[in-house]
Amino acid sequence: MRDHLLKVEGAGNDFLLGTGGWADRLTRDPGLVARLCRRHRGVGADGALAVVAAGEREVRLHYRNADGSEAAFCANGTRCAARAAVELLGMPPRPTILTAWAPIPAVVEGEAVTLELPPPGGAPRPVELEAGGRTWAGWLLEVGVPHLVLPVQDLGRIDLATAGPALRGHPDLGAGGANVNLVEPAGPGLLAIRSFERGVEAETLSCGSGVVAAALCWLADGHRKRLAFATRSGDELVVEVPGDPVTGPARLTGPARFVAEIRPLEER
Repeated sequence: MRDHLLKVEGAGNDFLLGTGGWADRLTRDPGLVARLCRRHRGVGADGALAVVAAGEREVRLHYRNADGSEAAFCANGTRCAARAAVELLGMPPRPTILTAWAPIPAVVEGEAVTLELPPPGGAPRPVELEAGGRTWAGWLLEVGVPHLVLPVQDLGRIDLATAGPALRGHPDLGAGGANVNLVEPAGPGLLAIRSFERGVEAETLSCGSGVVAAALCWLADGHRKRLAFATRSGDELVVEVPGDPVTGPARLTGPARFVAEIRPLEER
């Protein structure tokens, strides 16, 4: 299998994706990941995806955040890995991605990729936090990784560079903190969302698992079964929950794009 190192993005959430020897390097070398993901002095990315064939229809995905830390799940990254499984590894258009959270079935139709996610780690837990001189009320929910979902009415005016770190590491969320997702209704069946992610320690253009967490919190509160999310990238992510949002699966659909193949100079 050829060694590939690609720059990819899923709804603006960008990654380095490695196969072959590059998958091995990205898996075992967190320092390399941090250097390559660094903006301006590296390639620049929100994280790194190591994709390895594990059968005729399965690939194993190892994910690291931009700082080199490991995470159990990244939904946009998993969608990009699914497209890579089909287009780089020659798998059929319905591969299964073996993540550290769970096996995730996918459907790849060109750049449109859908994941079927297992039920979350329990029902959304209501929380109320004090941070940055403001009271924030919302929910805490685990979708592979923990997410804080906060409904707001001033999404575009919030300084997330300031509020994000205070919320992400709030002591009430536990030692690891949580990803932060601010959500505001933007029309019938449409929510606008902004996300501040752990391991990137900054706002990203979208967060797939954060979108799913926000949808499940909204749907658990008695809303409809399909929601679209307007992300900061300008792309929409769609979440469908055919059954109970706490005990049933959810489907996430959005774009996964290949940006470039990278041929870095050998380190000396």
